[in-house]
Amino acid sequence: MTDPDKAARLAALEAKIDAAKGAQTPKPPADEHYSGAQHAWRMVIELVSGLGIGFGIGYGLDSLFGTMPLFLVLFILLGFIAGIKTMMRSAKEIQEKQLAEATAHDDTAQSGDDEGA
Repeated sequence: MTDPDKAARLAALEAKIDAAKGAQTPKPPADEHYSGAQHAWRMVIELVSGLGIGFGIGYGLDSLFGTMPLFLVLFILLGFIAGIKTMMRSAKEIQEKQLAEATAHDDTAQSGDDEGA
């Protein structure tokens, strides 16, 4: 083995080691956009907002027509259903985002493994 060949192989090995170290370095928590608690609060606020809007519309219609419990109960139930649907949509969005991040992380890890082969 000649000296330039040995130096080239050593440089390639160092590059692979640096790439592997960079792939394994965990991201600092500041890079994460939202924490689990923030997602939970978002969902709670969506549910309470749906209930509040339903209460407001129901109370307003009952006051207007003089049928006190009828529209109030109906629109509170509709607001609850709307809040649940919004929460489910948010949960699906969060899940898809986490799945995309995990897939991207797996792809980068696999491409690093392929280079080492």
